Amino acid sequence: MAKQIQEILIDDLDGGEANETVSFAIDGSSYEIDLSDVNAKKLRDALTPFVQHARRAGAVSARRRGRGGNRAMSREKSSEIRQWAKAHGLPVSERGRIASTVVEKYEAAH
Repeated sequence: MAKQIQEILIDDLDGGEANETVSFAIDGSSYEIDLSDVNAKKLRDALTPFVQHARRAGAVSARRRGRGGNRAMSREKSSEIRQWAKAHGLPVSERGRIASTVVEKYEAAH
């Protein structure tokens, strides 16, 4: 027995047929929206002046997007980050989760 599964995208703005899923991010949150070619062009045209004057921040990692699961940091790495944070006068607890701001500062320094 054969089976055919068809995925049809619906434009999230007007309810018509969509041709693509557009991804974008603003203020630290990532979004996806299904759009027709016309509405995707409208979105891109509206963002163009801002994109032309912006600087690239790099790709958002799968972990930051919330995909790929919550993998715990290795003990060795958390110990290394704790030592680095203490040496740089950053508040860090002896146990438990390390604040994301501390981890980000460590990663930026390395």
